[in-house]
Amino acid sequence: MSDPRADRAGSEPALAGEVGVKARRKLAARRHATPGVWSGLGMMGLIGWSVVVPTLLGAALGMWLDAHHPGRHPWTLALLVAGLTLGCLNAWRWMAKEERAMRRDVDEHDDPHA
Repeated sequence: MSDPRADRAGSEPALAGEVGVKARRKLAARRHATPGVWSGLGMMGLIGWSVVVPTLLGAALGMWLDAHHPGRHPWTLALLVAGLTLGCLNAWRWMAKEERAMRRDVDEHDDPHA
């Protein structure tokens, strides 16, 4: 009678190879797939929040400063604009980084020697 552990040990490398092939196939499919509508909406939401949060924080800080330390010039408008500027710069930097990463992926997969 054969040992069942010996049969399992012989099939483990075959199983690992099959899992590796499936994983490579799945990654290749993801690379060549076009992003869907939900992906685009998610990206717009992420970029939107990266602009909205600093803008609202700047406005809130400005309102607090105006209430506790009134001056000749309102802090609310100045800090709202500063938050908006910071949020837009952050979104632009993030989008530029994502574009560089996408170009790098395309270049790596188009190069037959890579």
